[in-house]
Amino acid sequence: MKHLNRAPMSRRAFLAATAGLGAAALAGCGSSSSSSSDSSASADSSSSDSSSSDLTHISFVLDYTPNTNHTGIYVAKNKGWFADEGLDVEIVQPPEDGADALIGAGGAQLGVSYQDVMANSFSSDQPMPYTAIAAVIQHNTSGIMSRQEDGITSPKAMENHTYATWNQPVEQATIKDVMEADGGDYSKLNMVPYDVDDEVSGLRANMFDCVWVYEGWAVQNAKVQDYAVNYFSFISIDDVFDYYTPVIAANDDFLSENPDQARAFLRAAKKGYEFCAESPDEAADILCEEVPELDADLVRASQEYLADQYISDASSWGQIDGERWAKFYQWLNDQGLVENQLDVSAGFDTQYLE
Repeated sequence: MKHLNRAPMSRRAFLAATAGLGAAALAGCGSSSSSSSDSSASADSSSSDSSSSDLTHISFVLDYTPNTNHTGIYVAKNKGWFADEGLDVEIVQPPEDGADALIGAGGAQLGVSYQDVMANSFSSDQPMPYTAIAAVIQHNTSGIMSRQEDGITSPKAMENHTYATWNQPVEQATIKDVMEADGGDYSKLNMVPYDVDDEVSGLRANMFDCVWVYEGWAVQNAKVQDYAVNYFSFISIDDVFDYYTPVIAANDDFLSENPDQARAFLRAAKKGYEFCAESPDEAADILCEEVPELDADLVRASQEYLADQYISDASSWGQIDGERWAKFYQWLNDQGLVENQLDVSAGFDTQYLE
């Protein structure tokens, strides 16, 4: 479920690079069409407060190129809220081996990951030392998007159609599970490699008939482009898929040695995301100011959609429900999709949220 370049990078491309699972892409704030090719440079050097000798430097690595999942971080930096907490936060792009590897190695103290991607590490023989400390969005907003004319309005309707896959076991197991639960025959689904940066363009070009996307980006992109699509979400089918995607993760040594800095970071980030929820138009303007390559129309549409998703039905931003976290990890165990059995209650810690 991730993407690479269009201006920003999709989760499909990111997950492929990190051997994870993953869907969401981005485009350019200076124009209202899609496109642009490399936003990394300007993203890495987000404007706002310059570093000062009396501030503690912290690196925050994105999961892919900047998008509305990250707006709260850019807002907090732009408005000086990190500086108010004594922090000089540098927003950086992920290396070739991914954000998770950089966080785990301590190259960045914090960054963006996903509950499903973290499962790959936690179930390995050498798990990375990192922990999810806050949910960016409360619910999984991903699902299947297709051309409206094809009538793919449920998993069963994917039969005899072409699906863009990034060849990850959890992804394909999820598709198989939802199709069979809907009375469909998974063997009748034609798989092709996911090889686009813009799902709408892929559908227009008949490269595939259906694709796993995030509603907050790809579906909004279809609306901005006035392209008719059908979309159904995974959580409307089975709440086991209501896992946390994305999350803010932190290096374990950083957490144990600098718990006050972790709390300070989350205090500022929380203010940033609360601002996004309350003032999506202004938040969109700030993201476009910080990353001008992004498509302004798409950013505003996405920001408006996510305004209700950052906190949703939680008591406050960032909360992680242990039962919901464990339910998805138990499903991965039951489906035999992880290298070693997961401790379903491990991998997150919300004590740093205030």
